[in-house]
Amino acid sequence: MRVLIGAASALLCLFLAVAVDASELPRFLEKARDADVVILGEIHDNPTHHATQAEIVAALRPAALVFEMFPQLAEGEINDLRANGAPAGDIARVMHWDVTGRPDFGYYAAILAAAPGATVFGASQPAVDVRRAGVEGAAAAFGPDATIYGLDRPLARAELAVRSRLFTAAHCGKVAADRLPGMIEVQRFRDAGLADAAIWARTMTGGGQVVVIAGSGHADKLRGAPAAIAVAEPDLRVVTLGQFEAPPDAEERFDGVLLAPAPARADPCATLP
Repeated sequence: MRVLIGAASALLCLFLAVAVDASELPRFLEKARDADVVILGEIHDNPTHHATQAEIVAALRPAALVFEMFPQLAEGEINDLRANGAPAGDIARVMHWDVTGRPDFGYYAAILAAAPGATVFGASQPAVDVRRAGVEGAAAAFGPDATIYGLDRPLARAELAVRSRLFTAAHCGKVAADRLPGMIEVQRFRDAGLADAAIWARTMTGGGQVVVIAGSGHADKLRGAPAAIAVAEPDLRVVTLGQFEAPPDAEERFDGVLLAPAPARADPCATLP
């Protein structure tokens, strides 16, 4: 996919894990030190999750940082700004962060500052491609490289049913059944995009360690970006962290899980139609 886009330089948490306390962090760091790819999950507006990510990044000092929420097409400008010592505000402006509706850019600026020598890669794809994935399927939106990440293979009926239940629960039971297949395809598209960015980052840094910053659902080893990486590059060692605000379900899908209190926020279910 990277070759097709030509940027060589340039949603959801699934809640499937065994919850552990904060003493997991040192154990997780030991697992992560020798990994090829480390995926650090988050709930996007939780400041504690971002502080933990910054702490881990500072300890690992990876060669590359991949951000789910940074546009792929902006990564060249971002790296130029970092090389020239630009302030975080300039990096945010390149991405038009103030109109994205995303949380305070300061959360991500702290992660960037934790690895000043890392090359930054973006995994956010154009909205037109995301919409196409929802209508035509992940493989059509991803292009010829879809086969590399298994997007050409339809999900088994049982797996589709599991994902449908998870999406419905995550959206407060307010998702129309006819919308679920498209939502699942969008998630597959985004996970493959994260996997593609991580593998590209590793290639462009000569095999250096890559840390991926993404929602915890994307860090799920069974259904998220790690699964897509395993299809494309099965020999890569991927270590994942899920971060949550309440104990998730009992099925383990991460190499480590951390809990943090939820920040003050409006009831997300109240805003859904």
